[in-house]
Amino acid sequence: MAAGAELFRRNGYAGTGLKQIVSEANAPFGSLYHFFPGGKEQLGEEVIRTSGLAYIQLFDLFIAPAPDVISGIEAFFAAGIATLEATGYVEGCPIATVALEVASTNEPLRQATADVFTAWIDAGTEKFAKFGLPRDAARTLTITAVNNLEGAFVLCRSLRDTEAMAVAGAATVDVARRLLQERTQL
Repeated sequence: MAAGAELFRRNGYAGTGLKQIVSEANAPFGSLYHFFPGGKEQLGEEVIRTSGLAYIQLFDLFIAPAPDVISGIEAFFAAGIATLEATGYVEGCPIATVALEVASTNEPLRQATADVFTAWIDAGTEKFAKFGLPRDAARTLTITAVNNLEGAFVLCRSLRDTEAMAVAGAATVDVARRLLQERTQL
């Protein structure tokens, strides 16, 4: 599954072949159908769900231990910049890469990406609420962060430049500041 996740992140679902996955995993071809009798679609669904849920840990790495919401968001987007630069703009989000491809053509994979995004929104809402934001504001901030991050990955990978990620981080910080200010005015 790790080989599939890596290849889907880099090449997308359509751009990744079964032989490529098996070769990257150093596994016999028959083992793929042994573990994934539904073939590439079943593997894709499992990869999306597993790797997508692993990305929830980014909230625990960057947001939860931060002394405040603002520094957590800044660290989160700085990590996105570092990842893009370290990988030569090859790595982004494996969920968004697949979601863009399959949203209107493959219902099981679309549903898997939707489930992952929903889990991210729920987890982010919980983390941001621990900083004292009302749940609706924490949810708004989470959706803003996910939207900005995913859009920035697309632009950065295409442009081979991290400016979009820096702008996305700053925009998310602006929303966080506004939401925090509204909380104190209640």
